[in-house]
Amino acid sequence: MPFTGPLEDRVAIRELIDTYADAVTRNDADQWASTWASDAYWTMPDYPEFPPQTGRDNIVAMWTTAMAQYPGMIFQAYCGSIEVDADTADVRAYTSEVYQQDGVTRRDRGEYTDRCVKIDGQWYFQRRSFRNIHRDG
Repeated sequence: MPFTGPLEDRVAIRELIDTYADAVTRNDADQWASTWASDAYWTMPDYPEFPPQTGRDNIVAMWTTAMAQYPGMIFQAYCGSIEVDADTADVRAYTSEVYQQDGVTRRDRGEYTDRCVKIDGQWYFQRRSFRNIHRDG
């Protein structure tokens, strides 16, 4: 089953993903940072110009620099699976991004493979790995 575990946790993880997407669209670094565990790890193997990062501060610093290259980003995400096991969850989410780059409108679709962790009742991204599925533009 792609959705397992307590409904309350699955809804909270869905809201974590929505908070992340909203922060990307609004380019809100503080809100975006609030979705990450302090010792998180983020990797995007299809984008070697953005090397893997460990730790929320490093992740946010890289993201802030990267977002300057993608003005007017519209970012949407939806869940393919959420599998909760106590205070951890394995999550798969698909993304759709529209942005301007070098005067060209680009449309990217991707997949996040995540490990989320519940700390003091709040869900955070512990590990995120992004792969590009399709690029248009």
